[in-house]
Amino acid sequence: MARKFRIYSVHFGTIHHLHLNAFHIIMQKMYRWTNFATFMVGRCAPNPVVYLMASSSAMSWIFLRSGGRSFIHISQKEKIVHDVFPGKVAHPGSQEDPFILESKQRIAMNSLIRIAGISYGDILIMSDTDEIPSPHTVKLLQWCDGIPPIMHLELRHYMYSFEFPVDYSSWRATAHVFSPWTRYQHSRQTDYIFSDAGWHCSFCFRSIQEFVFKMTAYSHANRVKRKEFLNYPRIQKLICKGDDLFDMLPEEYTFKELIKKMGPIPRSASAVHLPAYLIENADKFRFLLPGGCLRAQD
Repeated sequence: MARKFRIYSVHFGTIHHLHLNAFHIIMQKMYRWTNFATFMVGRCAPNPVVYLMASSSAMSWIFLRSGGRSFIHISQKEKIVHDVFPGKVAHPGSQEDPFILESKQRIAMNSLIRIAGISYGDILIMSDTDEIPSPHTVKLLQWCDGIPPIMHLELRHYMYSFEFPVDYSSWRATAHVFSPWTRYQHSRQTDYIFSDAGWHCSFCFRSIQEFVFKMTAYSHANRVKRKEFLNYPRIQKLICKGDDLFDMLPEEYTFKELIKKMGPIPRSASAVHLPAYLIENADKFRFLLPGGCLRAQD
Protein backbone atom coordinates (compact mmCIF):
# COMPACT_ATOMS: atom_id res chain seq x y z
CA MET A 1 0.00 0.00 0.00
CA ALA A 2 1.27 3.50 -0.81
CA ARG A 3 2.41 5.67 2.04
CA LYS A 4 -0.10 8.17 3.40
CA PHE A 5 1.71 11.51 3.57
CA ARG A 6 1.02 14.08 6.26
CA ILE A 7 -0.51 17.22 4.75
CA TYR A 8 0.06 20.74 6.08
CA SER A 9 -1.69 23.79 4.70
CA VAL A 10 -0.53 27.36 5.23
CA HIS A 11 -2.65 30.33 4.12
CA PHE A 12 -1.80 34.02 4.02
CA GLY A 13 -4.00 37.10 3.88
CA THR A 14 -5.04 40.39 5.37
CA ILE A 15 -8.74 39.71 5.74
CA HIS A 16 -11.66 41.01 7.74
CA HIS A 17 -12.68 38.75 10.62
CA LEU A 18 -16.24 38.33 9.29
CA HIS A 19 -14.89 36.95 6.01
CA LEU A 20 -12.78 34.52 8.01
CA ASN A 21 -15.80 33.26 9.94
CA ALA A 22 -17.71 32.52 6.73
CA PHE A 23 -15.18 31.24 4.19
CA HIS A 24 -12.97 29.28 6.56
CA ILE A 25 -15.84 27.48 8.23
CA ILE A 26 -16.42 25.94 4.79
CA MET A 27 -12.77 24.88 4.59
CA GLN A 28 -12.82 23.61 8.16
CA LYS A 29 -15.91 21.47 7.55
CA MET A 30 -14.60 20.07 4.28
CA TYR A 31 -11.65 18.62 6.17
CA ARG A 32 -13.83 17.47 9.10
CA TRP A 33 -12.37 19.71 11.78
CA THR A 34 -14.46 20.10 14.95
CA ASN A 35 -14.94 22.66 17.72
CA PHE A 36 -14.06 25.55 15.41
CA ALA A 37 -14.00 28.71 17.52
CA THR A 38 -14.34 32.29 16.32
CA PHE A 39 -10.61 32.85 16.53
CA MET A 40 -9.83 29.56 14.80
CA VAL A 41 -8.83 27.20 17.58
CA GLY A 42 -10.14 23.73 16.84
CA ARG A 43 -9.50 20.00 17.10
CA CYS A 44 -8.91 17.72 14.15
CA ALA A 45 -10.03 14.24 13.28
CA PRO A 46 -7.42 11.42 13.21
CA ASN A 47 -4.81 11.76 10.43
CA PRO A 48 -5.82 15.38 9.86
CA VAL A 49 -5.00 17.93 7.26
CA VAL A 50 -3.35 20.52 9.50
CA TYR A 51 -4.19 24.16 8.88
CA LEU A 52 -1.69 26.85 9.85
CA MET A 53 -2.39 30.53 9.86
CA ALA A 54 -0.23 33.56 10.59
CA SER A 55 -2.41 36.57 11.22
CA SER A 56 -1.97 40.07 9.91
CA SER A 57 -2.70 43.16 12.02
CA ALA A 58 -6.33 43.02 10.85
CA MET A 59 -6.61 39.43 12.01
CA SER A 60 -4.82 40.07 15.30
CA TRP A 61 -7.80 42.15 16.44
CA ILE A 62 -9.72 38.89 16.80
CA PHE A 63 -7.06 37.29 18.92
CA LEU A 64 -6.41 40.31 21.10
CA ARG A 65 -10.10 40.91 21.73
CA SER A 66 -10.98 37.25 22.19
CA GLY A 67 -8.02 36.14 24.26
CA GLY A 68 -6.69 39.38 25.67
CA ARG A 69 -3.20 38.78 24.35
CA SER A 70 -1.10 37.80 21.37
CA PHE A 71 -0.22 34.14 21.34
CA ILE A 72 0.98 31.06 19.55
CA HIS A 73 -1.29 28.13 20.40
CA ILE A 74 -0.18 24.54 20.01
CA SER A 75 -1.26 21.41 21.88
CA GLN A 76 -1.58 17.69 21.24
CA LYS A 77 -5.33 17.93 20.57
CA GLU A 78 -5.58 21.30 18.88
CA LYS A 79 -3.93 21.14 15.49
CA ILE A 80 -4.47 24.69 14.29
CA VAL A 81 -1.43 26.87 14.92
CA HIS A 82 -1.80 30.64 15.32
CA ASP A 83 0.63 33.50 15.43
CA VAL A 84 0.18 37.27 15.44
CA PHE A 85 2.45 39.37 13.27
CA PRO A 86 2.60 42.79 14.99
CA GLY A 87 3.52 44.89 11.96
CA LYS A 88 3.85 48.61 12.60
CA VAL A 89 1.78 51.79 12.44
CA ALA A 90 2.37 54.03 9.43
CA HIS A 91 2.97 57.68 10.24
CA PRO A 92 0.86 60.39 8.54
CA GLY A 93 2.39 61.26 5.19
CA SER A 94 4.53 58.14 5.12
CA GLN A 95 5.48 57.01 1.63
CA GLU A 96 6.71 53.57 2.66
CA ASP A 97 5.64 50.80 0.30
CA PRO A 98 3.04 48.66 2.15
CA PHE A 99 4.05 45.65 0.08
CA ILE A 100 7.37 45.63 1.97
CA LEU A 101 5.40 44.87 5.12
CA GLU A 102 3.47 42.17 3.27
CA SER A 103 6.77 40.60 2.25
CA LYS A 104 7.87 40.53 5.90
CA GLN A 105 4.59 38.89 6.85
CA ARG A 106 5.10 36.18 4.26
CA ILE A 107 8.66 35.56 5.49
CA ALA A 108 7.29 35.18 9.03
CA MET A 109 5.21 32.26 7.76
CA ASN A 110 8.39 30.19 7.45
CA SER A 111 8.97 30.15 11.21
CA LEU A 112 5.29 29.34 11.83
CA ILE A 113 5.52 26.32 9.52
CA ARG A 114 8.40 24.94 11.53
CA ILE A 115 6.72 25.66 14.86
CA ALA A 116 3.92 23.36 13.71
CA GLY A 117 6.31 20.40 13.67
CA ILE A 118 6.45 19.73 9.94
CA SER A 119 8.98 17.10 8.84
CA TYR A 120 10.96 16.61 5.64
CA GLY A 121 8.87 14.65 3.15
CA ASP A 122 5.53 16.00 4.43
CA ILE A 123 3.32 17.77 1.88
CA LEU A 124 2.91 21.52 2.41
CA ILE A 125 0.16 23.44 0.59
CA MET A 126 0.73 27.20 0.27
CA SER A 127 -2.05 29.58 -0.74
CA ASP A 128 -3.80 32.82 0.09
CA THR A 129 -6.85 32.80 2.34
CA ASP A 130 -9.35 32.86 -0.54
CA GLU A 131 -7.67 29.95 -2.37
CA ILE A 132 -9.02 26.55 -1.26
CA PRO A 133 -7.75 23.21 -2.56
CA SER A 134 -10.48 20.59 -2.96
CA PRO A 135 -10.63 17.48 -0.71
CA HIS A 136 -9.94 15.34 -3.80
CA THR A 137 -6.72 17.26 -4.40
CA VAL A 138 -5.64 16.82 -0.80
CA LYS A 139 -6.38 13.08 -0.87
CA LEU A 140 -4.39 12.62 -4.07
CA LEU A 141 -1.42 14.46 -2.54
CA GLN A 142 -1.73 12.31 0.59
CA TRP A 143 -1.75 8.96 -1.14
CA CYS A 144 0.28 9.29 -4.35
CA ASP A 145 4.00 8.55 -4.55
CA GLY A 146 6.33 10.39 -6.88
CA ILE A 147 4.65 13.80 -7.00
CA PRO A 148 6.93 16.66 -8.13
CA PRO A 149 8.86 18.51 -5.37
CA ILE A 150 6.84 21.66 -6.20
CA MET A 151 3.58 21.81 -8.10
CA HIS A 152 1.22 24.71 -8.73
CA LEU A 153 -2.50 24.25 -8.12
CA GLU A 154 -4.84 25.42 -10.88
CA LEU A 155 -7.91 26.83 -9.11
CA ARG A 156 -11.17 27.89 -10.74
CA HIS A 157 -11.47 31.62 -10.18
CA TYR A 158 -14.76 33.19 -9.02
CA MET A 159 -15.67 36.79 -8.25
CA TYR A 160 -18.08 37.92 -5.45
CA SER A 161 -19.62 34.43 -5.17
CA PHE A 162 -19.83 31.10 -6.98
CA GLU A 163 -22.43 32.70 -9.24
CA PHE A 164 -19.68 34.46 -11.22
CA PRO A 165 -17.02 32.04 -12.55
CA VAL A 166 -14.22 34.03 -14.18
CA ASP A 167 -11.76 31.46 -15.59
CA TYR A 168 -8.98 29.06 -14.57
CA SER A 169 -6.31 31.77 -14.32
CA SER A 170 -5.53 31.21 -10.62
CA TRP A 171 -2.24 29.28 -10.37
CA ARG A 172 -0.16 30.80 -7.53
CA ALA A 173 -1.15 28.26 -4.87
CA THR A 174 1.40 25.45 -4.59
CA ALA A 175 1.98 22.01 -3.07
CA HIS A 176 5.51 21.25 -1.84
CA VAL A 177 7.27 18.12 -0.68
CA PHE A 178 8.79 19.80 2.38
CA SER A 179 12.60 19.98 2.37
CA PRO A 180 15.39 22.10 3.91
CA TRP A 181 15.03 24.47 0.96
CA THR A 182 11.27 25.02 1.22
CA ARG A 183 10.29 28.66 1.73
CA TYR A 184 6.88 30.31 1.72
CA GLN A 185 6.23 31.95 -1.66
CA HIS A 186 3.23 32.98 -3.70
CA SER A 187 4.74 33.34 -7.16
CA ARG A 188 5.78 31.13 -10.07
CA GLN A 189 8.17 28.40 -8.94
CA THR A 190 7.81 25.55 -11.47
CA ASP A 191 6.25 24.51 -14.77
CA TYR A 192 4.24 21.69 -13.13
CA ILE A 193 0.57 22.43 -12.44
CA PHE A 194 -2.22 20.30 -10.93
CA SER A 195 -5.32 20.91 -13.07
CA ASP A 196 -8.73 21.80 -11.57
CA ALA A 197 -7.43 21.55 -8.00
CA GLY A 198 -9.94 23.72 -6.12
CA TRP A 199 -11.49 27.17 -5.86
CA HIS A 200 -10.34 30.78 -5.66
CA CYS A 201 -13.17 33.11 -4.64
CA SER A 202 -12.17 36.81 -4.76
CA PHE A 203 -14.20 39.44 -2.86
CA CYS A 204 -16.54 36.70 -1.59
CA PHE A 205 -17.78 38.58 1.47
CA ARG A 206 -20.97 38.39 3.50
CA SER A 207 -21.49 42.13 4.08
CA ILE A 208 -20.98 45.40 2.21
CA GLN A 209 -18.82 46.59 5.10
CA GLU A 210 -16.31 43.87 4.27
CA PHE A 211 -16.19 44.97 0.62
CA VAL A 212 -15.36 48.52 1.74
CA PHE A 213 -12.69 47.18 4.09
CA LYS A 214 -11.05 45.26 1.24
CA MET A 215 -11.36 48.12 -1.24
CA THR A 216 -9.61 50.55 1.11
CA ALA A 217 -6.87 48.11 2.20
CA TYR A 218 -3.33 48.74 1.00
CA SER A 219 -3.42 46.45 -2.05
CA HIS A 220 -6.52 48.07 -3.59
CA ALA A 221 -6.76 51.58 -2.08
CA ASN A 222 -5.10 53.24 -5.10
CA ARG A 223 -7.97 51.95 -7.25
CA VAL A 224 -10.59 53.92 -5.30
CA LYS A 225 -10.51 57.01 -7.51
CA ARG A 226 -13.65 58.68 -6.15
CA LYS A 227 -15.43 58.73 -2.81
CA GLU A 228 -18.64 57.41 -4.36
CA PHE A 229 -16.84 54.14 -5.18
CA LEU A 230 -17.48 53.23 -1.51
CA ASN A 231 -21.20 53.97 -1.68
CA TYR A 232 -23.10 50.94 -0.35
CA PRO A 233 -25.91 50.93 -2.98
CA ARG A 234 -23.34 51.25 -5.76
CA ILE A 235 -21.32 48.30 -4.44
CA GLN A 236 -24.46 46.20 -4.04
CA LYS A 237 -25.55 46.92 -7.63
CA LEU A 238 -22.16 45.97 -9.06
CA ILE A 239 -22.01 42.73 -7.04
CA CYS A 240 -25.35 41.59 -8.43
CA LYS A 241 -24.32 42.51 -11.98
CA GLY A 242 -20.91 40.87 -11.74
CA ASP A 243 -19.28 44.14 -12.74
CA ASP A 244 -15.97 45.71 -11.65
CA LEU A 245 -16.00 47.58 -8.33
CA PHE A 246 -13.25 49.96 -9.42
CA ASP A 247 -14.58 50.77 -12.91
CA MET A 248 -11.40 49.34 -14.44
CA LEU A 249 -10.65 47.36 -17.55
CA PRO A 250 -9.79 43.66 -17.07
CA GLU A 251 -6.18 42.97 -16.09
CA GLU A 252 -5.11 41.05 -19.18
CA TYR A 253 -2.00 40.94 -21.36
CA THR A 254 -3.46 40.49 -24.84
CA PHE A 255 -6.14 42.45 -26.68
CA LYS A 256 -7.97 39.18 -27.33
CA GLU A 257 -8.35 38.42 -23.61
CA LEU A 258 -9.05 42.07 -22.80
CA ILE A 259 -11.95 42.26 -25.24
CA LYS A 260 -13.19 38.82 -24.19
CA LYS A 261 -13.50 39.86 -20.55
CA MET A 262 -14.86 43.38 -20.94
CA GLY A 263 -18.22 43.98 -19.28
CA PRO A 264 -19.96 42.04 -16.51
CA ILE A 265 -18.92 38.48 -15.71
CA PRO A 266 -21.43 36.01 -17.23
CA ARG A 267 -23.41 34.48 -14.37
CA SER A 268 -23.84 30.78 -13.73
CA ALA A 269 -26.83 29.09 -12.09
CA SER A 270 -24.95 25.83 -11.61
CA ALA A 271 -23.94 24.44 -8.23
CA VAL A 272 -21.97 21.56 -9.76
CA HIS A 273 -18.43 21.04 -8.42
CA LEU A 274 -18.75 23.47 -5.52
CA PRO A 275 -17.66 22.68 -1.95
CA ALA A 276 -20.02 20.03 -0.56
CA TYR A 277 -20.38 21.73 2.82
CA LEU A 278 -21.47 24.91 1.06
CA ILE A 279 -24.29 23.08 -0.73
CA GLU A 280 -25.33 21.20 2.42
CA ASN A 281 -25.59 24.49 4.33
CA ALA A 282 -27.03 26.69 1.61
CA ASP A 283 -29.16 28.73 4.03
CA LYS A 284 -26.11 29.75 6.04
CA PHE A 285 -24.00 30.62 3.01
CA ARG A 286 -26.67 31.90 0.64
CA PHE A 287 -24.50 34.89 -0.26
CA LEU A 288 -21.92 32.56 -1.86
CA LEU A 289 -24.41 30.72 -4.08
CA PRO A 290 -26.11 31.65 -7.38
CA GLY A 291 -29.05 33.96 -6.78
CA GLY A 292 -27.81 35.17 -3.40
CA CYS A 293 -26.10 38.40 -4.41
CA LEU A 294 -27.85 40.65 -1.84
CA ARG A 295 -25.47 41.42 1.01
CA ALA A 296 -25.94 42.57 4.59
CA GLN A 297 -25.59 46.33 4.98
CA ASP A 298 -23.80 46.34 8.35
